[in-house]
Amino acid sequence: MPRFVCQVPVRWGDADAYGHINNVEQLRLLEEARVALFFVAARAEGISTFEGQLVVVSHTIEYKRPMYYRPEPLTIEVWVTKLAPSSVRIAYEVRDDSTVYALASSVLAAYDSGGSHVRRLNEAERSYLEKFRED
Repeated sequence: MPRFVCQVPVRWGDADAYGHINNVEQLRLLEEARVALFFVAARAEGISTFEGQLVVVSHTIEYKRPMYYRPEPLTIEVWVTKLAPSSVRIAYEVRDDSTVYALASSVLAAYDSGGSHVRRLNEAERSYLEKFRED
């Protein structure tokens, strides 16, 4: 299945005292890719039910190479590695043309904000996510 691919800019202020992109800011880069997948691209396909109805359960990140400020955006590929009744695990690869900087994953749970509880993914959401599934 195809991966979701987006370009995410690195900001000058993302760098720490050593000139590296700070680890917390790297999580922000992942968030931008996640927002593009679940909110922007999903909405373009008529799915708005993710908005305000997803919560992050966990993140893992493995830093492969130091990342520095650059004027060109980074490429972040996102794909689904597990689809459960109420949650989804996604993986990320943060890279440019020649270097992989980080590999990461997040688990997100579908959430009923009105009832304040986890909910099941609906059929449209599952169908959308299946397009990016890669075991």
